[in-house]
Amino acid sequence: MRRVRFYQYGGPDVLRVEEAEAPQPGPGELLIRTEAIGVTLPSVRKVRGEGGGADGAGLPGILGGEVAGEVVALGPEVTGFQVGERVTALSFTGSYAELAVAPAAFADRIPDGGDPVQAVALVRSGQVALAVLAAAAPTATESLLVTGAASGVGHLAVQLAGLRGVARVVAAVSSPTKEEFLRAQGADEVVTYDSESWGEPVDVVLEGVGGDLLPRAVAALAPGGRMVFFGSGGGTVPAFDLLAGAKSITGVSMARFSTTQRELYRRQGAYLWELALSGRLTPAVHAEIPLAEAARAHEIIEARANLGKVVLRP
Repeated sequence: MRRVRFYQYGGPDVLRVEEAEAPQPGPGELLIRTEAIGVTLPSVRKVRGEGGGADGAGLPGILGGEVAGEVVALGPEVTGFQVGERVTALSFTGSYAELAVAPAAFADRIPDGGDPVQAVALVRSGQVALAVLAAAAPTATESLLVTGAASGVGHLAVQLAGLRGVARVVAAVSSPTKEEFLRAQGADEVVTYDSESWGEPVDVVLEGVGGDLLPRAVAALAPGGRMVFFGSGGGTVPAFDLLAGAKSITGVSMARFSTTQRELYRRQGAYLWELALSGRLTPAVHAEIPLAEAARAHEIIEARANLGKVVLRP
């Protein structure tokens, strides 16, 4: 089978397509023939050595993440799944591959009417969007701002905020060229990161970018406002800024949520499919790119050029 790895940290050009033996599922695991693979900002940052230790200790690098496809083998102790079923799942041991192993506990069936590309664009990103919205709990009279609003998570958060009846939804993005896309997702306003003003302060910020943008996002909060942070980019905020404005920040970890609240995670997955199959939620796919051209997919993410999800196709 073909898989993608990297043997040094750097840009997209360090990704290597190589031949390897098919992995074997262990206890509690599924072997999935991948039909769609999600590309995320955390994966791009991992290749850069950001957060993964650029000292080389994590090499060769393996990229894990969301996959969708057909179950072709079951490991010992697996119940509730059958060979031939189509699922979406999280692979921690290598998702950029034609065959991927994933824990059955992190797999969900793709319902009739769903397809693998839709599954990769919808499920994990939608789960994140639902989790941060639940943590923020915006009311119908409040305003909300989403950073990274054109990303796989961000554009679904904009749509879901609208479905919740949030009074005013502001989308923050890197370029004004994304405005038309975000308006179509339901954003009432669109601002760019380098704008002098992000408009009227908001009650809630969903922050998924981090880094130098984090203090700016805190500044966008009205007095007494709250932020839910879920990005992989880190960043710092002066404590006095929170004290002076009576503002608060909450972090959401999907790794913790998905492992400690499995039943809720499954219910949310079913809810996302219900919305998508009824046409009330539409995951956007920016591009479908062959697995062998994974570097091109990373280039799109690095350039912040994507409008929705970037998907690899084996």
